[in-house]
Amino acid sequence: MSATKQYFTQLQKRYTMNLPKIKDIYEGVAEIQKNDEFIVLMNQQPANTWVKEHPFIKNYKYIPIERVEFLLKTIFKRYRIEITNQGTAFNGVWVTVRVHYQHPVTGEWDYHDGIGACQLQTKAGTSPTDLINLNNGALSMAFPIAKTVAIKDACDHFGKLFGSDLNRKDIITYEIDDTLIKMDENHPKWAKVCEAIKAHVYTVEQIDQEFTLSKETEQKLIDLWNSSK
Repeated sequence: MSATKQYFTQLQKRYTMNLPKIKDIYEGVAEIQKNDEFIVLMNQQPANTWVKEHPFIKNYKYIPIERVEFLLKTIFKRYRIEITNQGTAFNGVWVTVRVHYQHPVTGEWDYHDGIGACQLQTKAGTSPTDLINLNNGALSMAFPIAKTVAIKDACDHFGKLFGSDLNRKDIITYEIDDTLIKMDENHPKWAKVCEAIKAHVYTVEQIDQEFTLSKETEQKLIDLWNSSK
C-alpha cells in the first residue's frame, strides 16, 4: 500500500470512532483548530533545564513550583489558587487546592483539583512518629510545602508541559489533527492529496468530506482530476 493510500485509509478508520466530522460543524472551525493546538502545546515535553531530580526520592523527577507558576502566568494570564481543605494525617499534614484558570482559547473559567502532603519534621535521632519531639516551626514549614505539592498535582492535569509524564514509563504523543487545518497549498498533506487525486485513488468529493476546502482549492483539485484522466 502506498504512503498516500495508507494515510487516507487511516483517516477513514479515525472517523469510524464516533468522532465529529468537520462537515458536521458549521461554525467554530477556527476555535476547534486552536483548541487542538492548545492540547498539543500542553503536551510538549518541558525544557530539560526545568526538570530536577528529587534529593530524597531516587529517580523521581519534578518541575519546581517557580516554573509551574511561570507557565500559569505565561499561558493562562488569569488564574487563582483556592485552598479547599487541609488537615493532619498520622505524622504529616495535607492540603487540597483548586487551581482556577481562564481557558486561553474559549475564555471560559475552569479548574483542576490537587492534593499534597508533607511529613512533620522531628528532632534528629527520634522516630518520625514521635510527635512529642517535633522541631520548632514544623507545622509552619509543612503546610506551605504541602500546598506547593498540591498546586503542582493540580497542574499535572494540564499535560506534559507541566510535568505530568515525568515519572511515567508509558506516554502518548499528541499531534495536531490535520483534518482541522484548511486544505490548501500550505497544508502539510497537500502533496499527498494532490497525489491521491492524480492517481484517482480518491475523488474530490471524498477529500471534501475529510477536509475543509475553499471553492478555489476545490476547483484546483477538480482541474487536477480532469487533467489526469
